[in-house]
Amino acid sequence: MECIFCKIISGAIPSYKVYEDEFVYAFLDIYPCSEGHTVVLPKKHTERFTQMEAIDAASLFSSVHKISKAVCKAFDLNGMNIGMNVGEVAGQSVPHVHVHIIPRKEGDNGGSMHSIVETNPNTSKLGELAGKIRASF
Repeated sequence: MECIFCKIISGAIPSYKVYEDEFVYAFLDIYPCSEGHTVVLPKKHTERFTQMEAIDAASLFSSVHKISKAVCKAFDLNGMNIGMNVGEVAGQSVPHVHVHIIPRKEGDNGGSMHSIVETNPNTSKLGELAGKIRASF
């Protein structure tokens, strides 16, 4: 079955499109965190960011860069959060890679990326953890 984001890209489901090119489609989130909350999708269906080819990820983030500048200009912003949820445990509710551009304003009661999850891991093991990641390449 085709996913909801693929249906939005194809036009089967309407959206408030803000940008489209050969590789991506961007539209306003219908459940926004703030005014101008924009979702950027690769047109090529991939469920998780970690499954994307490097060239596709580069195209996606090149577009995110361009779109985030437009959102910043349109809403005269001093800040924004740009991020994605990868996997259901991280809050990914639609299994199609997508990036959120969330405009931020002073006093909006939002937090930083550090406010998403707080498990307080043991920082005395940072060297060991860094080695574990390096060994996984």
